[in-house]
Amino acid sequence: SILGTIGGTPSVWLDRIVTMHGLEGRILAKLDYMNPGFSKKDRAALGIIEAAEASGALSKGQTVVELTSGNMGTGLAIVCGQKGYPFVAVMSKGNSQERARMMAALGAEVVLVDQALGGIPGEVSGEDLALVEAEAARITAARGAFRADQFHHAGNAQSHSVTTAPELWADSDQTMTAFADFAGSGGTFAGTMQGLRQLNADIRGYLVEPE
Repeated sequence: SILGTIGGTPSVWLDRIVTMHGLEGRILAKLDYMNPGFSKKDRAALGIIEAAEASGALSKGQTVVELTSGNMGTGLAIVCGQKGYPFVAVMSKGNSQERARMMAALGAEVVLVDQALGGIPGEVSGEDLALVEAEAARITAARGAFRADQFHHAGNAQSHSVTTAPELWADSDQTMTAFADFAGSGGTFAGTMQGLRQLNADIRGYLVEPE
């Protein structure tokens, strides 16, 4: 990658990219890999659990279930461990086994789901995800659990609206003109843009995905 060829710290990388491409202004990066679970999903995990507590959807000691490829499960394992909720992470055997071990080390019960016929280790297909979703739904019903449901729960985006957005605005000295992100569940982008536009209605948002 370009960052690997120009050396230096993240701030130096970004300054040099601006210079190399003849751009004006500056590019800032938010290093959410410095969160306890090493990703921005820690924010979503906390937001979903706290919203569920506030609404009464999650009861004291109730089991929490969610499908994950690793990051959300790690965040939920940390949050649930701190708050006293048993957590079941459901993931495909095509996902990283190191992530599965990390979640287990954090106290999660990890359920690994076989890949669809012809599945390739390290590559999770739509068929694989459907199998994981079905198992997560089955466990949720069988245990009377709370499904975190990161793709639909409002607490995901809301967590970024009230934390990520104001942090970015403050750390940019209130000069941000655009925000770019890639999407998993879409919660970070949607929530951050919602929060940023309350601070500056003219901020532009760019969602970046592989072709």
